[in-house]
Amino acid sequence: MKSPFGPRRDVTSDLGERIDALHRAVELSRGRADEQVLERASAVVDRADDRLSFSGSNTVVALAGATGSGKSSLFNALVGADLAQAGVRRPTTARAMAACFGDEVPNRLLDWLDVPVRTLVAGTKELDGLVLLDLPDHDSIEEDHRLEAERLVSLVDALVWVVDPQKYADDALHNRYLAPMAPYATVMIIAFNQADRLDDEGLHRATADLRQLLDAEGLADTPLLDTSAATGAGVADLKQQLADVVKAKKVAVHRISTDVAEAAAGLKDQLGPDVSTTLDQRHVDDLVDSFARAAGVQVVGDAVADSTRRRGSAATGWPLVSWISRLRPDPLKLLHLDLPSLRRAGHPRPEEISPASVQRTSLATTTGGVETARVATSVRALSDSASRGLPPLWAQAVRGASVEQLEHVPDALDRSVATTDLGMSDGGGWWPAVRVVQWILICAVVVGLAWLFINVLFAGALPVPRWHSAPVPTLLVVGGVIAGLLLGFLSRRALEWTARHRRSRAITVLNYSVAQVADQMVVGSIAAELDRHAQACAAVAAAAARQ
Repeated sequence: MKSPFGPRRDVTSDLGERIDALHRAVELSRGRADEQVLERASAVVDRADDRLSFSGSNTVVALAGATGSGKSSLFNALVGADLAQAGVRRPTTARAMAACFGDEVPNRLLDWLDVPVRTLVAGTKELDGLVLLDLPDHDSIEEDHRLEAERLVSLVDALVWVVDPQKYADDALHNRYLAPMAPYATVMIIAFNQADRLDDEGLHRATADLRQLLDAEGLADTPLLDTSAATGAGVADLKQQLADVVKAKKVAVHRISTDVAEAAAGLKDQLGPDVSTTLDQRHVDDLVDSFARAAGVQVVGDAVADSTRRRGSAATGWPLVSWISRLRPDPLKLLHLDLPSLRRAGHPRPEEISPASVQRTSLATTTGGVETARVATSVRALSDSASRGLPPLWAQAVRGASVEQLEHVPDALDRSVATTDLGMSDGGGWWPAVRVVQWILICAVVVGLAWLFINVLFAGALPVPRWHSAPVPTLLVVGGVIAGLLLGFLSRRALEWTARHRRSRAITVLNYSVAQVADQMVVGSIAAELDRHAQACAAVAAAAARQ
């Protein structure tokens, strides 16, 4: 009869990497997936690491079955000795017993399995390395028996399910054990025991019915053997199956490989489909715009323009009246933004400035609850867009990441505005030149008027030269006034251009600073969470990729 366990491809080369990948997936999913699923997967990792740490020369096969199935009698028949007490003589114990074939008892392995009763069986060369367990009845009225059976079912390398003519179709057996273990079909054998109690026709009908049940449950690859511990029928075939298992020395790896794949499948259900890690730029732009509004970028830009006009008017207006413009308060000073150019002053980069050394602005008085609500709305829109398609807990993690630092946003925005170089030292190099020309023109007008006044008082005491038939004193007065008016017009136009340029530049650099805050406080956190999800998906895929 063909062995269900071999030959197969060598999967040991990638199994360690798959176990590591499952561990990464579990850690990445902490707090973002069902804790029971994570604990089961984590237990698989621990169990796989423990099992692989033992010598591969031993294969653990357990006989599991219901009360009255003849499991212990079949165990004795396979061992060739009455080690297990059967029927009414079986003690009410919740512990399994082990028959160890070979030259020595693998005590470390059995300590890990927590199987206290151990017997060395010698003289069966083909079974050397086999550790055969007789489990407590899985349907025992004693809860401890059932729990012990279930514990070892999850730990052993392979299983022989012993059924009998009366209970082979039992719902509890099929629904609780066989059907859920369909992925482990190749590491299980079904022994239809007590076959001697049926005639040939009855045995054929029963085994055909059981085969149909197994195939419907996804266990088509699980062999079904007829056995009788009483007559010895089929025991040799079962023993040969076990010998093939031992000879292949791969069943433990296949069991662990299936455990890892099943745990990965459970995690994949928690992760949902892969989602894009690229955020919707439209929502990102809306977020930055709401941050800019909350930071008062437009208010600061207007203040830069107004301050430029005020300072420019004081610097380029007629010296005799320009002092009046200084009486108006400087808009930047009102906002506590009257800072020198950071570049020209040799100031460190804004991110290197200690928060304690930065004076708070008064922008909070220019923005209010409306802008705060706008920020909250844009953050929610971005997180909802980013988490679309994610399972609830992962979506919740994305939304949580988006608001994790939201309470610190006002301070961060205020600091970013306060430390941004608004360029108030740029573009005003022509102001002193205008002031020099203005004084020259004032002097020309004063000289012309004095010249004319002296000649009026002293009847032409001073000579009056002409230039192109026009008296020079008159030219000095009229020309100085006209030139002054023209200079004033041109300087006001240039000043307005400078104010608008500075406003545009200030808004640009402020938007950049605000965008950095948005990235640090919200966008980056959401992107990190999406990247975490992508890494978890990749890790799950790697864990599930059996070769």
